[in-house]
Amino acid sequence: MKEIVLGIDIGTSSVKAIAINKRGDVLDSVSEPIDVINQQTGFSEQNPDDWFKASKDCIKYLLNSVKLANMKVKGISFSGQMHSLVLLDHQFQPLRNAILWNDTRSTFQCEQIKQQFGEYVMDNPVLEGFTLTKLLWVKENEPMIWSKANVFLLPKDYVRFKFTDTINMEYSDGSSTLLMDIAYKCWNKKICEYYGVYQLCPNLIESQKFVGYINTSIADELGMGDDVAVFAGGGDNACGALGAGVINDGDTLCSIGTSGVILACDSEHTGTYYHNIHHFNHVLPEKSYAMGVILAAGDSLKWFQKNIAPNLTYSQILDEAKQSSIGSNGLIYAPYLSGERTPHGDSQIRGSFIGLSRMHSIKDMARAVIEGITFAIYESIYYLRENDKKIKEMTSIGGGAKSDFWLQLQADIFNAKVYKLKHEEGPSMGAAMIAAKGVGWFHDTAEMVRQFIQYDKVFEPCIENHMQYKQYFAIYKKIYGDTKKITKELLKLSQ
Repeated sequence: MKEIVLGIDIGTSSVKAIAINKRGDVLDSVSEPIDVINQQTGFSEQNPDDWFKASKDCIKYLLNSVKLANMKVKGISFSGQMHSLVLLDHQFQPLRNAILWNDTRSTFQCEQIKQQFGEYVMDNPVLEGFTLTKLLWVKENEPMIWSKANVFLLPKDYVRFKFTDTINMEYSDGSSTLLMDIAYKCWNKKICEYYGVYQLCPNLIESQKFVGYINTSIADELGMGDDVAVFAGGGDNACGALGAGVINDGDTLCSIGTSGVILACDSEHTGTYYHNIHHFNHVLPEKSYAMGVILAAGDSLKWFQKNIAPNLTYSQILDEAKQSSIGSNGLIYAPYLSGERTPHGDSQIRGSFIGLSRMHSIKDMARAVIEGITFAIYESIYYLRENDKKIKEMTSIGGGAKSDFWLQLQADIFNAKVYKLKHEEGPSMGAAMIAAKGVGWFHDTAEMVRQFIQYDKVFEPCIENHMQYKQYFAIYKKIYGDTKKITKELLKLSQ
């Protein structure tokens, strides 16, 4: 009987699972949508058990797939959205909905942390997205719930617990909480005790560690053996990097999903970055990465499709954008729909179209959205290069990698070679690779990457186009400062 492993990604909009064999072939994949709960402006939540149910449904689908007939699941691992807070009681039941990474309610708590410890904590900027700020919000606003809290987890750690009855958190996710010392890979006792959260911190483990087997009741429910090995896994960006072969110093990833990410692989620990660049542990031992994040990348395109172009598919929107010109005929879009993380760290900034006139068409607006998302990601590249990162090429994944037009636009704006993967599965591939190595298929990560990762195309930057984009980017960089006060006043009135 042939062996396979599964990689499961707990995303914001869906749970995705893939099955791969020893050659790295994706034999089948499936996804289940997940609802986001927005009770009021700035709040973003999900029911943790929706992730668990969706994960089981995905596994059931794969086990019943004719493509996987007579195959044995040898191992499973997980990736998942980072920072999102899952708070459990003493019976290990969720005390409330999970507060997600893109929730911005904890601005007051951020200011408290900054006053005590400064703008950066554990080598990372103090922003609403991070887990510590969410813990403090619950502590200060929901004291009854806080009094019952026993442990906190991040999304994929909660789902893995439901499969194995084992509570722990691995380093790539732990480093995204503002509570973990990245260099020493342990909870920082000073920070944790100061905020009264040390007793809630779970055991920390390596991303590739074996954590147990699928528990018998879940194995019976799913119709699989109870000898399926489960491995810790990692945060979605770290797993996305592994799944794209970004494992060596200087390797760079561009990921355009709901959010937008530029990620540069690094050595174990190189100190604090600035301009709200993040610094986390990789899923690989002795590796970390520097990362810039924009909150509304694909989310901007989703907003545009829903509200401006409801009769067009995403593919058609990109076709429209292609028919406009560089600079969208003098129209620039700033993608601050939910505030921004890198480089501004501002939960109250809001998006805008600058230069809109009667002459602009749906084509120009569509291209302005695509260019604006890409400019926002380029801003992170700009500051990483200032920090001596030699970003000359990168691998692009996510929705932004499905269009050759957008990939060429990335190459031109970034002034870097952009590689397109032959088979791109995102973080779920990184999770599956952790399982593949865990079950003993490979002993060397580099060998596994050579086996699994294949490139389809490379997009070379056009220097003439880049020089034109630089002029628009210079104007784009001014938008934040010029609209900050106005959008803050508007937000105050609307609330």
